Amino acid sequence: MEAPGFWDDPDRSNKQMKELKNLKGVVEQCDKLSGQYEDILTLIEMGYEEDDDSMVAEIRGELDEFISEFEELRIGTLLSGEYDRNNAILKLNAGAGGTESCDWCSMLYRMYTRWAERRGFSLEVLDYLDGDEAGIKSVTFQVNGENAYGYLKSEKGVHRLVRISPFNAQGKRQTSFVSLDVMPDIEEDLDVEIDEKDLRIDTYRSSGAGGQHINKTSSAIRITHIPTGTVVQCQNERSQFQNKDKAMQMLKAKLYLLKQEANVEKLSDIRGEIKEIGWGNQIRSYVLQPYKLVKDLRTDVETGNADAVLDGALDPFINGYLKWINTKGNSGTVS
Repeated sequence: MEAPGFWDDPDRSNKQMKELKNLKGVVEQCDKLSGQYEDILTLIEMGYEEDDDSMVAEIRGELDEFISEFEELRIGTLLSGEYDRNNAILKLNAGAGGTESCDWCSMLYRMYTRWAERRGFSLEVLDYLDGDEAGIKSVTFQVNGENAYGYLKSEKGVHRLVRISPFNAQGKRQTSFVSLDVMPDIEEDLDVEIDEKDLRIDTYRSSGAGGQHINKTSSAIRITHIPTGTVVQCQNERSQFQNKDKAMQMLKAKLYLLKQEANVEKLSDIRGEIKEIGWGNQIRSYVLQPYKLVKDLRTDVETGNADAVLDGALDPFINGYLKWINTKGNSGTVS
């Protein structure tokens, strides 16, 4: 019997073709940078020869563009985790604080939506729960794009907002917290044993915008893994069976990551363990009053342009985390 060829395994061939496409993109990016570097050297030589100060601004502009693209390529080399290339599944949960925290949750959801749009990534909502008066109590959504999980794993943790609350009649400054959990969308069947007796499966009516079955049938699924307390939910698929399959896929991925964290000492410190949604546990603070400042408390990356960050300008924080995690990982290997 003839051995199966390359094209006899569609999953394998698609994965390898995707990898080849990615590698081709990296090579093209390197070639482009090489050409830019040569162009900059030529401009510098021309400026010296002609003693033309007016060329300084042009050279500076070319150099800034080169540095930006080189930095993006360098950051890409840090995405070497097993699932960094996968799509990402994010879950935002409003902390204590009622309407104020729910509004902060909706602001963060908008921020990640805008970031995904900037990257050319697509986004789909898996589960959605409105706040009682305004905002969002919780939302689970999937970001689809190359290296989505590699980038967004930096966002896992508690996010703190300080501002004058629009919901406070006295105009007092308030602090709100929202937690974000991030996991890769792992499509292959993971070697994770789950005992059916350890699961509690609940059905409920879908909520939120979109879908012909919204608020009509109990097709949404919530699965609780009782031993670990892990909860996953899905409501965006067209049937209860599809929602259950997606939820089980999410549960396996979550339990797989928990198992990995248990096997690697202090990994939770490196990747940002989800703790209580409150004081002292935040990874990043967003201050809108009395001044504007967004600061990551792990990497010390900060900016006064809070409006831009909330509009999706997250790359400085993501890149700072990837550099920090790489340095911390390397220093951790020294005995």
